[in-house]
Amino acid sequence: MQGTQRSSVQVGLRVKIVLKKDQRTGSLTEGIVKKLLTKSPSHPHGIKVQLEDGQVGRVKEILAHGD
Repeated sequence: MQGTQRSSVQVGLRVKIVLKKDQRTGSLTEGIVKKLLTKSPSHPHGIKVQLEDGQVGRVKEILAHGD
């Protein structure tokens, strides 16, 4: 599932994000959403989130609910 709609991204979901430093390569980082940072209902490059480990990036893929 894509992460461009804010309504489909929730705290506790396991997602793959692209970090700012990885935007050129497209390298993805997996983690669990701690906080939603994008306020608008959608964003063409993905909703910006903070993971539980503190990393910030845009959601590219939603995997599943976290534990």
